[in-house]
Amino acid sequence: METGMDKAIITVVGKDTVGIIARVCTYLADNGVNVLDISQTIVSGYFNMMMIVDMSAAAKPFADISAEMDELGVVIGVSIKCQREEIFQKMHRI
Repeated sequence: METGMDKAIITVVGKDTVGIIARVCTYLADNGVNVLDISQTIVSGYFNMMMIVDMSAAAKPFADISAEMDELGVVIGVSIKCQREEIFQKMHRI
């Protein structure tokens, strides 16, 4: 991990609708979370996005942002999960 970075992995999955990326990115920007990398695909009408974000300047604690992202997912009809990068890496180590 780079010095000064507090990275997290955000995944968004659900039925494709207009504005998913806009709503998620607006929430992140409003809370001081910087998007470092983003990948999204739509397969047979299902939206899938993975983001790597820097939370070192976030306006709220990680737990609050994670919970609010989950709530945002319910509002827009998708599943949003937020995980710290180090936990994500440990879970996916072979």
